Amino acid sequence: MNARTRVLVATAVPAERDAVARAFPGPADEVRLPGATLLRTDGGHDLLAAGVGPALAAASTAAALTAAALAGTPYGLVVSAGIGGGFQPEAPVGSLVVADAITAADLGAETPDGFLPVTDLGFGTVTHLPPSSLVRGAVQATGARSGTVLTVSTVTGTATRAAALRTRHPGALAEGMEGFGVAEAAAAHGVPVLEIRAVSNPVGPRDRAAWRIGEALAALAGAFGKLAPVLESWNTHDH
Repeated sequence: MNARTRVLVATAVPAERDAVARAFPGPADEVRLPGATLLRTDGGHDLLAAGVGPALAAASTAAALTAAALAGTPYGLVVSAGIGGGFQPEAPVGSLVVADAITAADLGAETPDGFLPVTDLGFGTVTHLPPSSLVRGAVQATGARSGTVLTVSTVTGTATRAAALRTRHPGALAEGMEGFGVAEAAAAHGVPVLEIRAVSNPVGPRDRAAWRIGEALAALAGAFGKLAPVLESWNTHDH
């Protein structure tokens, strides 16, 4: 990463932000934004607890991107990071998933013939593609699996819905609630995006006893300890 490139890491909640912050020891300054506060680390990474769900994540990420651009210090990369559900058995609890596609799973319309993505209705987009070289570097550094990470507005809680999502998105490995919103904000600013998820629970029937949030947060913290050098070196050879 050259001196002019800055990285924004957007999580949903402070617990995820703080897990990522463990990879960047040293003091961090709080920076107030409209509706959000980010932590500015010594390593040149800004960590934003952007909020839960794609709409708030997009709004908060856009606020951070706009503030940086107006200050003349734009970001060169946005990373959506957090915990999420993993499709079994490919993404077991405690594992890491790096998105090679960030897809809005429920943005569209229900019809008598089934679900239609918004693109089939002639509007917008439903998928953002992170840079392939960055995905490869992240996978090699962290040992993560790569595949589609779905963004949902309603967390999957039944086997029927999990099966339907896998049918529509056979490459899906995980689901979260913020990635697509973060990616939309990044795309509006022309900034590349990456998404990484640590799996805290299986996608399917809602079973709180099976959740391993602490384990997933620890995995996320460990991943960023290995990922930081990738983020720092990637832009020098592939934008």
